[in-house]
Amino acid sequence: MPPASASPSSRARASRPSSRRARWPRPGSRATSSRGVRRLRPGQARGVIVRWGLRELPGLLGELGIERPFLIASERWSELDLPAVGRWNEVPSHRIDEIAAAAEGADGLLAVGGGSAIDLAKAVSVATGLPVVSVPTTYAGAEWATNFGIRDPERRMQGGGSGADLAGIVYDPDLSLGLPLDVTVGTAMNALAHCAEALYVKGRSPQADVLAIEGARTINEALPRVAAFAEDRQARTKLLAGADVAGHALGLAGLGLGHAMAQAVGGRYGLPHGALNAICLPAALRFNRPVAGEEIARFAEALATDDPVGRVQELALLGGFERLRDLGVPEEDLDELGHAASQRGGAKANPRQAEPAEVAELLRSVW
Repeated sequence: MPPASASPSSRARASRPSSRRARWPRPGSRATSSRGVRRLRPGQARGVIVRWGLRELPGLLGELGIERPFLIASERWSELDLPAVGRWNEVPSHRIDEIAAAAEGADGLLAVGGGSAIDLAKAVSVATGLPVVSVPTTYAGAEWATNFGIRDPERRMQGGGSGADLAGIVYDPDLSLGLPLDVTVGTAMNALAHCAEALYVKGRSPQADVLAIEGARTINEALPRVAAFAEDRQARTKLLAGADVAGHALGLAGLGLGHAMAQAVGGRYGLPHGALNAICLPAALRFNRPVAGEEIARFAEALATDDPVGRVQELALLGGFERLRDLGVPEEDLDELGHAASQRGGAKANPRQAEPAEVAELLRSVW
């Protein structure tokens, strides 16, 4: 197994975004967004096939009729023996049209890695119409959502979209055994936020509720064990199973205010998405309690506590995540970030509408 190298850690510091904008080709032969990503109307998603164990990948590709997969994965996974007719190693990347051109002749996309690799594959899926098979190596849950963000190599947000063709997922806990503590906890907290939000966002459903409760319970039980014993394969397997159902709940229900806050901050400064969700979720839970008390009580029960905010904070501290200032977010930017977060889809799907000034105050409460 190749050694896992950390994406930006909890000690990453915010830096002010460059004014440089991405310039992508705009092919005249196909409809594109202002950033060169073709926007397809999301249709009825096919049933996603899930397998466990990397040895199942060839069979899954065959079952899906994918004979010429194009691989999207960073160099850290170069030692894996993976079927591919071509490869893209820059992860994250905003060069969607270049990747789409490189994938010409492929009949599917194979994404190996965390949310950055999988989101990149989803963007290419929308640009090409190719189906995506994901091999997640973290707990972020991106493999279940058709929407995606596009980041440049400095991890700053450059766009996004939805409508990716999700075809299959292969989970293998062995690929997570070398994951650094901050990435482990951060991506697991991202998954836990998916569970909390799936219970109360406007897109919630009975099926998503069941998955969210199961995911929250499983993550709550497994994460402390994994944080204490990083090479415990059984605990890693349990945590990955929790992230699986959490991601499925996300795919069914969507995101809420906590994610909108994390996306606004992370997209501006290139900070880790999981760390930001760990910090922002408690504030979102407090804000939503007056209108979603019953749903948050069910979340608390899944966490085996009567203080869900406190329990989320305890779990976040396993990765050293506590306040935005620790990541270098400038206090003077909070008003602007509050406005940006309030315009995101997660804020609009939240059960309690939040004005820009209110979101800024929530960010200030965790700064």
